[in-house]
Amino acid sequence: MDSKMMIGNLKLENPYFLAPMAGVNDIAFRILCRKAGAGLVYTGMINPLSPMKLDLDDKPAIQIFSANEKGIKEFITKHEEDAKLFDFNLGCSKSLARQHGFGAFLQNKKENIEGILGAMRGSTKKPITIKLRKSNKISKTIKIAEKYCDAICIHPRTIAQGYSGKAGVSFAEKLKKETSLPIIYSGDVNEKNAPELLKKFDFIMIGREAMGYPNIFAKLTETNEEFGFKDYLALAAKYKIGFAQIKFQAIHFTKFMIGGSELRLKLSKTKRLKDIEGIYRKID
Repeated sequence: MDSKMMIGNLKLENPYFLAPMAGVNDIAFRILCRKAGAGLVYTGMINPLSPMKLDLDDKPAIQIFSANEKGIKEFITKHEEDAKLFDFNLGCSKSLARQHGFGAFLQNKKENIEGILGAMRGSTKKPITIKLRKSNKISKTIKIAEKYCDAICIHPRTIAQGYSGKAGVSFAEKLKKETSLPIIYSGDVNEKNAPELLKKFDFIMIGREAMGYPNIFAKLTETNEEFGFKDYLALAAKYKIGFAQIKFQAIHFTKFMIGGSELRLKLSKTKRLKDIEGIYRKID
């Protein structure tokens, strides 16, 4: 096997991943990205204590977030067969993460991090990854991650930056020199710079550029088949995805359409699924 296409015991088809995005990566969208060519797709953040029903027929990489190890063993045991791998989010910089002390706001609590990763490693034979954000604590976190994880994902922006400003590629390159673990790079990845970034890192994650555009993976992998919103709608019906989520995706699928701003305005005013379907029917 090509070791460059392995994360732990998981063999991957290619190095282009759909990044974990809360509120975006529903199962219909994940399936489209996989069909378009993504080598791996992540769920959005999932609380292991949440009673929410999960649609995991596509066997994605499951990203969890927590401030402690409570419920992690039970969650992973329950979903062991549903996941390609398990990822721990240590990078979320949103106000909710600050309020509850998870994501990037957990980075100062080494004991908690070690407890969580230890619980994860002890609960699964699947690979484990960790997503980190740029900070002056990152070297210490890497030392912990090396005990339990099979790969590290780095989004080289600080908490203060959020998703603004430029991602620090040079910071991620220095990080790669600090560890023997494969590095998954995340931050400002697009169709043009992805091949160049792959010369520096083992894998890359594509987030915002993939929203409404699963075909970015088709372009990068030279997959012949491409997919549109009607393909998403068919999958949304199969998995009974709610109207609000369908509307959200419908708006983003106008990204490269002629008259996209006008279409987005019309879609924003819709209140029924048939209205969205009517707008897209006229596009054809």
